[in-house]
Amino acid sequence: MLIDNHGRKINYVRLAVTDRCNLRCNYCMPAEGINFAKSDKLFTMQELGKLSELLVDQGVDKIRITGGEPFVRKDLMVLFRKLSKLQGLKDISVTTNATLIGPYIDELKELGILNMNISMDAINRDTFERITRRNQYDTVYENLVRLISEGFNVRINFIALDGQNTQDILPMLELAKHYNVSVRFLEEMPFNGGSKKFQSIVWDYKKILAHIADAYPDYYQLESPKTSTSINYKVPGFKGSFGVIPSFSRTFCGSCNRLRISATGDVITCLYGKPSMNVRDIFRREKSDELVKQHILEAVGSRAKTGFEAQKKYQGVFDNSMTSIGG
Repeated sequence: MLIDNHGRKINYVRLAVTDRCNLRCNYCMPAEGINFAKSDKLFTMQELGKLSELLVDQGVDKIRITGGEPFVRKDLMVLFRKLSKLQGLKDISVTTNATLIGPYIDELKELGILNMNISMDAINRDTFERITRRNQYDTVYENLVRLISEGFNVRINFIALDGQNTQDILPMLELAKHYNVSVRFLEEMPFNGGSKKFQSIVWDYKKILAHIADAYPDYYQLESPKTSTSINYKVPGFKGSFGVIPSFSRTFCGSCNRLRISATGDVITCLYGKPSMNVRDIFRREKSDELVKQHILEAVGSRAKTGFEAQKKYQGVFDNSMTSIGG
């Protein structure tokens, strides 16, 4: 079992399979992209399968596959087939922009991998294309509706961007009126590859909630797990729910139960801190399951208590792009 130096049980790993993405969302990276990792620096699917097995042996029971955009890896289903067979792994989920998932939906359903987080920052086509810098709206919307209609547990992640998409907050929330989905509104974070710097945000979670309350004053809070990053709510009469994620305010740090492993093997114990070690290098050099486990245990044993504490020790953290640190 993985227990950090603050007594928190770590049972959730966000495992990135690539840093590449086929969109160019303006809050994530510059229009020209970033210096993506070369293929030999990425884990192979076999390595990711073995690493997942070792993590489950250490008590991890939830793995979220992230990127970049995971489905740019053509062999991604090899990993999902492996994960679906791991005893002790209770929750397999995916964060995706839904542009490339279409051909894999049937097999994902067969494997029982039903938890999908869809990154979609606008319901209006023009706004969507302006933010993503790509013409993929129809594909994303069609795949979203298909996932919902085929019984997947769909959560939509919408980052509130001042001056760009906040007029879409209420229209996006309307999806929860008609569909059993969770629409989650996230605060913007400065992980954009250095293309924009800021120390504060206009649309924090309190402002988002106040905006929703103007239209739906009778919404009420739902009970959420202690380790949840989202504060969840329900509007009477809506089929689905909505939530806010204070990703900039960082109100959830005290109960953090997660670990990030980047596509190139960096073990990141806090999003706002520097990598603790590189497990890919150890994996390839040592060829020892026990040594890999020991290094992960050591990384977990030296975590910052909060994101603010981690940030003080690593002032250059915001030079990174979210696509390079695992979503």
